[in-house]
Amino acid sequence: MISPALKGLHSPDVDLETFRPQDEPECFGFLLRAFFGPAGDLGSESFNMMVCTPSWYEQRLRDCGGILTGRHYLFVEGYDLEKTKRYINKYLRHCTGETWHEVAQKLDRLGRWEFEDYKP
Repeated sequence: MISPALKGLHSPDVDLETFRPQDEPECFGFLLRAFFGPAGDLGSESFNMMVCTPSWYEQRLRDCGGILTGRHYLFVEGYDLEKTKRYINKYLRHCTGETWHEVAQKLDRLGRWEFEDYKP
C-alpha cells in the first residue's frame, strides 16, 4: 500500500513564511503548489490549489457574473501556514492506494495534479 507524504509547499504569489494579508485580512487568495510523493521516496509531483477566504471567493463570484466552480479551492478563515500544513497532512491519511497513480487521483481532489489530463 502506498501512502503519500507532503514534500514541500510553494506559492508563486506570496512568500508563505512572511505573508500577512494587509488590506483585508479576511479577504485574500493565492495559488499554493503542494508537492506530494510516496512516503519514503525522494520523488514528488505538484498539485495546485487556491487558498482563499470565503469573502475572497464571494468577490470573485460577483466579478465573474455569479457563477464559479469550486474544484481545487482550499477555504480558510485566515492565514495560518501551520494550520494549513496540518490540514493537508490530515487529508493525506485518506489517500492511500495500490499504485502512485491511484494515490495521485485522490490527491487531485485537493489540488490539480500536474498530470491530471496527461495521456501518453
